[in-house]
Amino acid sequence: MDVYEAVDGRRAVRAFSDQPVPREVLDRVLSAATRAPSSGNLQPWHAYVVAGEPLAELKRRATARARAGDPGDEREYPMYPADLASPYTDRFAAAAAQRYEALGIERDDPDRPRKIAALNAEAFGAPVVLFCYLDRTMGPGQWADAGMYLQTVMLLLRAEGLHSCPQVMWTMYHRTVARAVGAEDGLVLFCGVSVGFEKEGAPRPRTGRAKMPETVSFIGI
Repeated sequence: MDVYEAVDGRRAVRAFSDQPVPREVLDRVLSAATRAPSSGNLQPWHAYVVAGEPLAELKRRATARARAGDPGDEREYPMYPADLASPYTDRFAAAAAQRYEALGIERDDPDRPRKIAALNAEAFGAPVVLFCYLDRTMGPGQWADAGMYLQTVMLLLRAEGLHSCPQVMWTMYHRTVARAVGAEDGLVLFCGVSVGFEKEGAPRPRTGRAKMPETVSFIGI
């Protein structure tokens, strides 16, 4: 699989099979991902890769909180800006409607928030979840580095025939996650990334993207 195929094939999968992910594949992907861009070579990320019974127990705890309507732990960073406006709100709404329709959750379902939270807490059935942390002293530049690291990981997973789903939702239960992985207080949870093989027959919605001229300006070319 070449780079263009990996980029085009990467999408947030929300239906994983229970097929185990070989440890040697994870080792290969995460070893290669160390070459991700990093300003000043700080490499500010720290990943915890969880599977097996530890992940099953974490899922049980997080799902119980979600189904109980627990609003989650205090936010350590905002998921989106408070004053988000068009065209960003338009893109968000369209993607959310498509995503949860594919999961069989109606928009007017009064229990929709809890159902969405529970599906996320189950990692959509993924057998592996990578939790990405940063040191609390890091700034916006290092958060950008972490994003490039995770994109590198997700593209390498595609090269191995695997899929992924980045989930900021896990930050709602960051205390539960920290206890499960043993993260120190000096670290902040950036997100989780569910990893696995896609479940056969699952819906495959593909969210639209803004056309390139909407987000790119050429100057002097």
